[in-house]
Amino acid sequence: MSVALFTHPAALAHDTGHGHPECAARLRAVLRALEVPAFTPLLREVAPKAPLEALARVHSPDYIAAIMALPADRTTLIDGDTVYSPGTLEAALRAAGGAIAAVDSVMEGWASAAFVAMRPPGHHAEPDRAMGFCFFNNAAIAALHARARWGLKRIAVVDFDVHHGNGTQDIFSADPDLFYASSHQHPCFPGTGLAREQGVAGNIMNVPLPPGAGGPAFRAAWEGGIIPAVASFRPELLIISAGFDAHLADPLAQLCLREDDFAWLTRALLALCDTCCPGRVVSLLEGGYDLDALAASAAAHVRALLRL
Repeated sequence: MSVALFTHPAALAHDTGHGHPECAARLRAVLRALEVPAFTPLLREVAPKAPLEALARVHSPDYIAAIMALPADRTTLIDGDTVYSPGTLEAALRAAGGAIAAVDSVMEGWASAAFVAMRPPGHHAEPDRAMGFCFFNNAAIAALHARARWGLKRIAVVDFDVHHGNGTQDIFSADPDLFYASSHQHPCFPGTGLAREQGVAGNIMNVPLPPGAGGPAFRAAWEGGIIPAVASFRPELLIISAGFDAHLADPLAQLCLREDDFAWLTRALLALCDTCCPGRVVSLLEGGYDLDALAASAAAHVRALLRL
């Protein structure tokens, strides 16, 4: 399978400071893992900067202007978790731009799937708020780009990060042609993602998992709930918020997944897409904070995207 890998060195210049879990070493670990011979078939592409019009489909003009106006010569603490540094703006623009380019790659047909290995992540970013390490909501920007450029109507985002994607849910909730589904630990940051949060037309699906839940509970949540719901929605494009912090080694939460759980889900999502939107799968790196677990899990995910 022709899988495109989008990344850019600018992502390494987003400096969150000593000891911060969302650090450049995360991306280095992922990219090292994808340098072994098994990944030679990857189509290695440069993540471009997102244009402002693409950001404006998701984020308010005032919010975009406020981010653009942050000091370019020093570090700014947005909140207790979210750090803006001199290298952040280009990294965030290229993370969103990589997501856009990934959509174009599968819609143009020269890639059957795409993986965007960039940072900062995006799924906590709300229309008017940066939070949870995130500045721009890359998944939502990709989805609305697919609508604007390619005329797609029904687009789904599925999210297996250990933390609920409150930003993506907020952006999608009032639009019945956008579907968001998430498995995540609860209770856990950011505190959203209860099963009763269902959107304007049942277009939101949350499956909270308790601390300590492992592979069997995770697979049951997807096989018995989320995957059938996405299949019923019949998306024209599937976007994956691929966070690997539900791994049992991750320090920020308490789910107990292993690499083969992420590979299993990736294969299941590809099988789903083969029935409704073949060749239209875009995966975006979100969380994952134990470097070895992140590298191994991302490699297992990409290997499955390659159908190896």
